[in-house]
Formats: sequence, structure tokens, C-alpha cells
Amino acid sequence: MQEQKYPIKHWAKDDRPREKLREKGAETLSDAELLSILIHNGSANRSAVDLGREVLSLARNNLLELGRLSIHDLMRIKGIGEAKAITITAALELGRRRQSGPGQDRIQVTNSRDIAIHLQERLKDYNYEVFGVVYLNGSNRVKHWEVISKGGITGTVADPRLIMKKALEEEAVGLILVHNHPSGNLKPSRADEDLTQKIKSATQFFDIKLLDHLIVSQEGYFSFADEGIL
Repeated sequence: MQEQKYPIKHWAKDDRPREKLREKGAETLSDAELLSILIHNGSANRSAVDLGREVLSLARNNLLELGRLSIHDLMRIKGIGEAKAITITAALELGRRRQSGPGQDRIQVTNSRDIAIHLQERLKDYNYEVFGVVYLNGSNRVKHWEVISKGGITGTVADPRLIMKKALEEEAVGLILVHNHPSGNLKPSRADEDLTQKIKSATQFFDIKLLDHLIVSQEGYFSFADEGIL
């Protein structure tokens, strides 16, 4: 490969990431080369590939860690402005959604595992707690999925009134609550249990069934329904 001080446009054709992808396939590119295509342009004395390597270094050369970097984190790198950071973040989100399984409208929930694995993938890159709700139709197929709140789980953050308002808008018949534990600890807290019962009470007024409350982390998941505490 050409020396890094030369812009990519001066590299040998076979070494240029875009041309290499077109001629040899995406699988032949390194992680830094793939990132360089998203970054598009380098900065003074550094090519887009050099910037890609620095992004990976910030993520400890771990793609899982890369997915957890925020736009602000990426912009700490000289040469990565807001536009480049947004492009990288958008590409990572597309990959995350592709990895999370089939389209939501095709998912039919027959047991906790059906939806837990899907939600694990959707929430695995958050390094703070988020609370979401899955809205189901009468056949237990997913109609809608939405993150309700970020940053914690309390009665004021995960407001049952907002959850029920959305359930009525979606004409949902069933709900599945989910939140993540970034620490990896899957044991529900007393606050988790109290909130679950509060939302369950709210659903009963509208003939909507609360099917489960899932806690997910990289280590696995915990199902309130499976444990008989719903």
C-alpha cells in the first residue's frame, strides 16, 4: 500500500478502498478501509484510511465497542466532523437493524425467546438504561416497537399513560415491556417490579394484555413471565 502521507486518489488503483470494494468485494476490505469509505475524505496529512484506523483505535479495535461510540465520541478525533460522525453512526445503526433479525412485522411472539433475542440486538450498544415497549396485534405479531425513555427506569420516566396512549393509537392487543441492564446483571430491582405492576394495572382498564417484561444484556435475558412474577 502507498505511504499514508499521500491522498488516497494518488494510491495504486488496487489499493483504493472504493475501487477495491467494487472489483474484489466488500469482504476483502479491512475494517479501517470500510470506515474510510464512510469518512470519504481525509484531513491534512492523513488519509481517510488513517482516520478509519484512529476511529477503530478509539473503539479499542473492537467493532462491538465501535457501535457504542456516540457522535460526540467520534468528533473527538481530529478530522472527524459532525457530518462524518453522523454518517458512521447511521451506517452502524443499519447494521444493527439488519443483525437484529427479520422485519418486525414478521415477528410472531410465541415465547420469551422469540422477542428477547431480537431486543438484545437492538439494545446491546446502549451504555445506559433505556426502556422500550413492543406493541402486538391479536396474533401476537409485532405491530410497533418504540424506545419510551432513556437514562433510567422510574415511574416518571416510563409513564404508563404514555405507554397506554401509544397502545390505543396502534390498536395493540398485547404489550411486552423491555429494558436493558448495561452492567450485565439480569436480576430485576424492586423498582423494576413495581413499575411492571403499575403498567399491568393500567393495561387491565383497556383490555390489553401485558405479556412480559424482559430485562436484556449481553449476557442474556430475564423474563418476568417465565419466572412467574408478572
